[in-house]
Amino acid sequence: MTGIVSVYCIFGSTDEAERVARAMVDRRLAACANILGPCTSVYRWEGEVRLASEVAAIFKSAAATAQALVEAIAAEHSYEVPAITVWPVEDSLESYARWVRTQSEPAG
Repeated sequence: MTGIVSVYCIFGSTDEAERVARAMVDRRLAACANILGPCTSVYRWEGEVRLASEVAAIFKSAAATAQALVEAIAAEHSYEVPAITVWPVEDSLESYARWVRTQSEPAG
């Protein structure tokens, strides 16, 4: 195991994704975030099938910080039930994993 995770999240706009990404990196809960751009989501909400334009983002973080990152994203998110999932990273370039860990683990 690398000790790092990718946290996937969908936002309602690029502005929101950028605002939350900056906040998470500023707080050292994520080493970085990739905002992937617009996508079309088809989902069921309140008994109706809906179609929406949304923006996907992937946050890179230390595994030890993942739960705090998920909670912080949820607190900043505009959705009542935001889609936030944690994907463990099984393998990566070790120098990259080390960078992610050092940029997103709390000091101490």
